Amino acid sequence: MHDHNSDAMNAQERRAIGGLSLVFAFRMLGLFMVLPVLVTYGQDLAGATPFLLGLAIGAYGLTQAVLQIPFGMLSDRFGRFPIIYLGLLIFAIGSIVAGMSDSVWGMIAGRTLQGAGAISAAVMALLSDLTREQHRTKAMAVIGLSIGLSFAVAMVVGPLITRGFGLSGLFWFTAAMALFGILIVALAVPKPVQQMRHRESGVATAALAATLRNGALLRLDFGIFALHALLMASFIALPLALVEQGGLPKEEHWWVYLISLFVGFFAMLPFIIYSEKKRQMKRVFVGAISVLMATELYLWWFADSLTLLIIGTIVFFTAFNFLEASLPSLISKVAPAGAKGTAMGVYSTSQFLGAALGGMLGGWLFGLGGASLVFAGCAALAALWLIFAANMQEPPYVTSVRLPVSPAALQETQWLTALSAQAGVMDAVLVAEEAAVYVKFDTQITDRASVERYL
Repeated sequence: MHDHNSDAMNAQERRAIGGLSLVFAFRMLGLFMVLPVLVTYGQDLAGATPFLLGLAIGAYGLTQAVLQIPFGMLSDRFGRFPIIYLGLLIFAIGSIVAGMSDSVWGMIAGRTLQGAGAISAAVMALLSDLTREQHRTKAMAVIGLSIGLSFAVAMVVGPLITRGFGLSGLFWFTAAMALFGILIVALAVPKPVQQMRHRESGVATAALAATLRNGALLRLDFGIFALHALLMASFIALPLALVEQGGLPKEEHWWVYLISLFVGFFAMLPFIIYSEKKRQMKRVFVGAISVLMATELYLWWFADSLTLLIIGTIVFFTAFNFLEASLPSLISKVAPAGAKGTAMGVYSTSQFLGAALGGMLGGWLFGLGGASLVFAGCAALAALWLIFAANMQEPPYVTSVRLPVSPAALQETQWLTALSAQAGVMDAVLVAEEAAVYVKFDTQITDRASVERYL
């Protein structure tokens, strides 16, 4: 039965979304703030080489990639709150280790520990426990927005804090934010009445093998892997290019990132709207990868003055922001009904592996041939991604919902055949142990109310 009063978010849902968005934002700030400053300020650390600084930038990705899915599964078993507290505590300890280090190895150890607090899956599962089905997509979008905003803030605030308090001051600040995150979870986030296991937010082991065999999903997993490898590698070369070719002291870099992110954010919006409204996602997506490749080539060949470097950085962030926003939405369009949580788990793991590899690759290439070789390597990686993406299918323009099923409907399942045959319904999967059906449908052909009629 469809209850129209339930269409507004209740106070608990708003509190849950607000609190968990802040927790995500603080943690991401801590991870991203280092990006624009570690290579320039980290040269004073004992034993620093470009490769080891690259390793320090990407190290968190390695432990995130390994521990993300296990932490999510532990939260199913031991509860969301203990696992989130543990993750934030490990992150804070990692920040303190890095803050107290005066050698590059201590910095690598601290960054590795920061990444070990891999709470994304547990936070997403808690968000699902605390929000109703019809608001879940909105809730996920708010979290996505908070991550995007924290990235933008980190790129500007990181250099400002480091300028005032040095590299160790930056890590003490991120440790304080992680501890503040624990307070927010304890005081502001409501406790769920029951812990639910569902396939929209958590990894279902039953769906894992099929997800890893799905060519369309693997292509997108490679995409986020390449995107974050490009980001990390570029940020080994770019800060140093701003100092060497642009003649801009490292204390002044913050305003370049502020302008680039601000312009890049507004420049990508028309492309997001066009790709969704006109259903031209593939065309714009492949176009953005081409722009990313062209930008790396431009930074390699032409960017030898501050103005040219700033132009390159703005174009880089326009393409990066578009791709970063599009990839999760493509995953949820392409993932089979009931496999979205699993697809997102594999996707996040690929993202963190890309960050780890990008840091190491960028540092290694910089050691071999300076910033220009890093940009050349990034252009080659973007070209490889372009080849993978060029033959992707136009994604289905669908919405996914999870609907509860009554005990009677679980016994008699003829309705499932009728639902699957309805115009606009692409996929419908009944998961008996959850007493729920997962449905993907095209909103231009049918709507949620028509889908619910079958129940």
